[in-house]
Amino acid sequence: MNYRELGNTGLKISEISFGTWAIGGSWGETADEESLKALDYAIGQGVNFFDTADVYGDGHSEQLLAKATKGKEDEVYIATKFCRQGDIEAPETYSYEQVNNYCEASLKRLERERIDLYQIHCPATQILKDGEVFHVLDRLQNEGKIRHYGVSVESVEEGLICLEHSNVKSLQVIFNIFRQKPAEELFRRAKEQGVGIIVRLPLASGLLTGKFKKTDTFAEDDHRNFNNDGNAFNVGETFAGLGFQKGVELADELKWVAEGRGSMAEASLRWILDHPEVTCIIPGFKNTKQVEQNLNALNTPSFTEDEQKRIQSFYEKNVKQHIRGVY
Repeated sequence: MNYRELGNTGLKISEISFGTWAIGGSWGETADEESLKALDYAIGQGVNFFDTADVYGDGHSEQLLAKATKGKEDEVYIATKFCRQGDIEAPETYSYEQVNNYCEASLKRLERERIDLYQIHCPATQILKDGEVFHVLDRLQNEGKIRHYGVSVESVEEGLICLEHSNVKSLQVIFNIFRQKPAEELFRRAKEQGVGIIVRLPLASGLLTGKFKKTDTFAEDDHRNFNNDGNAFNVGETFAGLGFQKGVELADELKWVAEGRGSMAEASLRWILDHPEVTCIIPGFKNTKQVEQNLNALNTPSFTEDEQKRIQSFYEKNVKQHIRGVY
């Protein structure tokens, strides 16, 4: 495993880490026994950072992480998120009383005394502009309930707003071959300010595995079904905002990236890790096999300069125009 420092926090975290949305819920059927085996395997391979949220399975993924990391609290870092249990546009959702309640509930489920990284979970842009929530997080940090805090954002604009606050230590962004905008300015600015970059949805909800066909369907409780058009939350969280049909079409045109790199998924993860500003990627998983496949990207050859230009050109000419939502 390779490790990168999360901004200027001093925390050295595995460059391939994992997100736990899939094992919590909204990705179809899950099995706790399989999830715990996969978590144990990942930790055994040197993964020391996991991202979760209080709404993943209504706290279920936090409880699974508590079981998987029992006795390893000083070795395995956990980042969780808050605000989406309430109205994300309402200022009272971000009051000290409410955020403290969210924090205490997560601490209880995680069975920890302190959260390593506490993140605002894709709040309304106006909340970030107002900035009061950052003072609330400063207070929780001073009380010792959180070690560091960051923000999971939907857009580059929101990321740049967060960088105006010096105690923000990380930004979690959607970034992959289909969503390259953060690399244009945000990454550079974050690096200059010692802010870590956590990349979510590195495989664009599975599109960049290259395994889907246009005729594939998803379970009713899978967000790739009910949020394909942004009916439940931001459309960019599902298939990078492209929509399933267009996404499959574009993924088919990209299959060349797998040549000499094992698989399209490994290549897609490698492409992200080739950006030095990125601290870690957090692909999802449901079982040990998926963890193992994602970790293969550690040994996948990097892209040449010509290949990187080809991928960027493909994004500019073929992908960018089809992305829906603010990003």
